[in-house]
Amino acid sequence: MRPVRFNINPIQANTKDSLAMVEAPEGYSGEGFFATKLSDVVGLARKNSLWPLPFATSCCGIEFMATMASHYDLARFGSERVGFSPRQCDLLMVMGTIAKKMAPVLRQVYLQMAEPRWVIAVGACASSGGIFDTYSVLQGIDQVIPVDVYVPGCPPRPEAILDGFMKVQDLVGQESLRRRNSEQYTALLETYGIQ
Repeated sequence: MRPVRFNINPIQANTKDSLAMVEAPEGYSGEGFFATKLSDVVGLARKNSLWPLPFATSCCGIEFMATMASHYDLARFGSERVGFSPRQCDLLMVMGTIAKKMAPVLRQVYLQMAEPRWVIAVGACASSGGIFDTYSVLQGIDQVIPVDVYVPGCPPRPEAILDGFMKVQDLVGQESLRRRNSEQYTALLETYGIQ
């Protein structure tokens, strides 16, 4: 039987100052009750339960794999379930070079997602075409679908992807329940030919 080795000088972790709790929405609280706005509660629930759909085509997909792995662990931020069915996901994460032939497929995946839906363009290629300034590469996915957050880098580090994800969480938490029915949102979708 192999002997088990233990750390002789273990370092005690001080987690008191490094743990963060989710802030409760503004409202009134008392003995046994809590009152707030419905939009704040829905925003809090949505931002902490996003279901990302990775649409990875090249090297940024490898960085996304590192982001999902145990060292960075995107699941800590409320994205435990990564889905590969657009009908069940609400956050489209586009990573990598998108060829013009791929643009209709990307648009179809976006349209199959249920509202409300959000989009992150991860990396230089998804944001602006990157170094591929050619006839065959889409110069930014915002030519075919609306984008909420751009993550720069070629490829971006996992910390940048986490930062972009947290920016989307901020957008989701502050979004009004009526935004998707507003005239401005309808006009935005009409500019992309989406009804």
